[in-house]
Amino acid sequence: MNKIPLAIPHMSGHEMSYIQQAFDTNWIAPVGPNINLFEEKVRDYTGASYSVATSSGTAALHLALDLIGVEKEDTVFCSTFTFIASANPIIYQSATPIFIDSELETWNMSPIALEKALLQAKQQRQLPKAIIVVHIYGQPAKMNEILALAQSYGIPVIEDAAESLGSKYYGKDTGTLGELGIYSFNGNKIITTSGGGMLVSRTETTISSAKFLAEQAKEQAPYYQHEKTGYNYRLSNISAGIGCGQMAVLDKRVAQKRDIYVRYYEAFFNKLPVTFQTEIEETFSNRWLTALQFKGITPLVLKNELDKYGIEARLLWKPLHMQPVFKDAVFISENNDDQMSNAEYLFSTGLCLPSATQMTEAEQNYVIEICMMLFKQLTDNK
Repeated sequence: MNKIPLAIPHMSGHEMSYIQQAFDTNWIAPVGPNINLFEEKVRDYTGASYSVATSSGTAALHLALDLIGVEKEDTVFCSTFTFIASANPIIYQSATPIFIDSELETWNMSPIALEKALLQAKQQRQLPKAIIVVHIYGQPAKMNEILALAQSYGIPVIEDAAESLGSKYYGKDTGTLGELGIYSFNGNKIITTSGGGMLVSRTETTISSAKFLAEQAKEQAPYYQHEKTGYNYRLSNISAGIGCGQMAVLDKRVAQKRDIYVRYYEAFFNKLPVTFQTEIEETFSNRWLTALQFKGITPLVLKNELDKYGIEARLLWKPLHMQPVFKDAVFISENNDDQMSNAEYLFSTGLCLPSATQMTEAEQNYVIEICMMLFKQLTDNK
């Protein structure tokens, strides 16, 4: 059997018509009708009021921090259990990240740890300039509690919905609940533009400012006039054409991802000592990746064994406060100092299994069969 990937791009068949139109009309530059259409399609799908397409999700998050006014000597609270791209833009702004622990239902930012962090920040008279909440693996965070805490302290919330396009919280799309939201269309996401992202907001002036910054902050003048630092962050018209074609199958991809999750769940539940990421009440996850915790075995050992059978798995995110580049950063755990944090516990016990929407049922059954076999072998050998 060929190697079974974790997650790869899946074309719809509609992309080439938009790309060909861009070539036929010579809209190759990072402006053009595909960009406008792609932004419109994302707004229509998510219910976002205003949007700007960017070169990456990281670029969109960087713009969000700039627009909020994050600068040197500011702090920004950020989920620790996430990819480093969620925190790097804080460093771009010369600000300081403070990492917040997870809770064990959704694996997202813990409201308990967040409240603890806010109380400490208030006592130190340095409240954060923003809170970055990440919806991990497509599962929405506990936004009601998080937004209520943020509002009580007057702090804007940025939603990193890079992994959760198509997910909903109390009927609203992730990315549209906070002050600003971002999406990613990287090659491994639920839909892709090869590389790309989007920033969404409720206010037109915010997105107008974002476009201005994303296009090198060029002033309205008959010559190149720049009064502040900008960025080269706009998505190309070609890449936006891919996005237009991908939007046609987004609901289908979400359904496929959820079917993959259900097959894993039905295969493993009550047969192996595993725990799946919880889809709590009033949430709907796009199940971007099926992620689960295994008890009794080391995830890295299982990952390496799966690789021998041509099955690509991935460890859960290594918490950012454990990364060498952030070794001096402050981390707020939900638990007592003498206990392992929830994020560290998740990292030490969890694995993502192949979740590519091209994966056939036969291929998934093979993954399940090998997992069952390896689990028995690894536990029998202990």
